[in-house]
Amino acid sequence: MSEPMLRLDGVEKGYNRGRVGEILVLRGVNLQVHPGEMVALVAPSGAGKSTLLHIAGLLDTADVGTVGIGGEAATGLGDRRRTALRRRAIGFVYQFHHLLPEFSALENVVLPQRANGVPRREAGTRALELLGEVGIADRADHRPAAMSGGEQQRVAFCRALANRPGLLLADEPTGNLDPGTSDQVFAALERLVRGEGLAALIATHNLDLAARMDRVVRLDKGRVVTP
Repeated sequence: MSEPMLRLDGVEKGYNRGRVGEILVLRGVNLQVHPGEMVALVAPSGAGKSTLLHIAGLLDTADVGTVGIGGEAATGLGDRRRTALRRRAIGFVYQFHHLLPEFSALENVVLPQRANGVPRREAGTRALELLGEVGIADRADHRPAAMSGGEQQRVAFCRALANRPGLLLADEPTGNLDPGTSDQVFAALERLVRGEGLAALIATHNLDLAARMDRVVRLDKGRVVTP
């Protein structure tokens, strides 16, 4: 089997809750996600799945344990190197699209590439290619306000993958959509992930969507378990 794109070993994270004391949210989490693999992370609200995704995505640090991204040890890196690794290797998708409202769909996908030094023409070509893969190339010139919720979320997927990351992290990416739209949008996400050969860790409450992924893990009392 290939080297895991994401590797968490013995990850623990707690938060100080004043008089209550420290609450341990993650307790010795071990998890690997390999290139080409879609893994569903199932957990109730408040169980710590967002904390786990933030640590996996180098937006937060673990109190104990190690994080590896594409074979590179991320634990102990300074802020600048963590940021560089995150921008190079990781794409994020959230429940709400967070698109820039003053820019078109195309521009929203071009901008992160430009920030990484990609020439404008190359960035535009990549953006149109991704929008085409999720079926909304004809909406490229529309601003988010002129698009449906499902279309906006598809643009967010394209933006997350614009810089060709090896790892995609998604936190309830269809949670704000009706069931029919959710199925269509997830199918678009799956096409992107499979087409790009990504490792994907996707948190969801939707058990039907989870069942369509390669593997399901559950966060239970701070630990990752296989149902």
